[in-house]
Amino acid sequence: MKLQADTKELKQTIGRVVDYTLNMDLTWDWPCGVAYYGISRAYEATGEESYIERMKAFCDEYIEVGLPVWTVNTCAMGHMLLTLYAHTKDQKYLDLIMSKIDYLENHALRFGDRVLQHTVSSKNDFPEQAWADTLFMAAYFMLRVGILLDEKRLINDALHQFYWHINYLQDENTGIWYHGYNHITKDHMSGIYWGRANAWAAYTMARAAKILPEAYLYPPMMHIWSSLRDQLAALKNLQREDGLWGTVLDYPESYSEVSASAGIAAAMVENGNPMHSKYVQKALQGILDNIADNGRVLNVSGGTAVMKDIQGYLNIDRKWAQGWGQGLALAFLASIVEVLERKEKAD
Repeated sequence: MKLQADTKELKQTIGRVVDYTLNMDLTWDWPCGVAYYGISRAYEATGEESYIERMKAFCDEYIEVGLPVWTVNTCAMGHMLLTLYAHTKDQKYLDLIMSKIDYLENHALRFGDRVLQHTVSSKNDFPEQAWADTLFMAAYFMLRVGILLDEKRLINDALHQFYWHINYLQDENTGIWYHGYNHITKDHMSGIYWGRANAWAAYTMARAAKILPEAYLYPPMMHIWSSLRDQLAALKNLQREDGLWGTVLDYPESYSEVSASAGIAAAMVENGNPMHSKYVQKALQGILDNIADNGRVLNVSGGTAVMKDIQGYLNIDRKWAQGWGQGLALAFLASIVEVLERKEKAD
């Protein structure tokens, strides 16, 4: 990709976003999981050891205080644990990782062809519903663990989740993803093309294709590659003049939403199609325009269930900083830094 940006300035921006994020009162749940995934990616892109040390201090103190029960959403914290384990080789982090894997394999609610039901608590929150969010919180995490341990069982289960979520949630006529699918009623409920759902799908598919060794040997990857190709082809045409994407992608009156935009643009970077460079460049400016001097990522929509109608999505507040906004912005900026530094080395 041909991108123009000052690497030093981007790293300074990353540092501010990391500082703001680490000072948020986040708990062991998906907002923190996405936020600290972003910090982990920031560490990988910058090599800044303090990011790791501060996450480690948070994690160790939380372990002492006591961890919650596992759900699909709390499994998002596994991304941070993978980074800490890679950095420290401390067995306690691997033990927690495998505890989450045991939950996903043996205890998490599933429906149909062993598809993970999206859960946010210990209750049966959304009976037989598939949400795009599950791909980040659980399937991508499971894939990373499978790659780390060279455990084909986990890799195959993770790719199985991608396969079925694509089939349930992606509109093959438009390439865009719906927010959720109800297996009981066999519909997409309100049928909204929600921005952040598309970010969860695009980003995790792009990362899956990038990190899985010999990915071409796994038949579901052909499905993922085609899905991602068609999704990004559609999304690039929905980018707005401000470089962002709407919280409802195909509704021009919806507000521009930064977490979805960061995830979608990051997916473009990770996918690496050089023809997407101009869209990424435009998104970079739009996202930087929404990062305050103190590192707070602005215009991020609050937590969003599968709402009953389009107005429900439009009414979701975007006043406050959110862990997922911080984390997806960091994942995007980290991917840009990596591209720029590869180019600098090549030159």
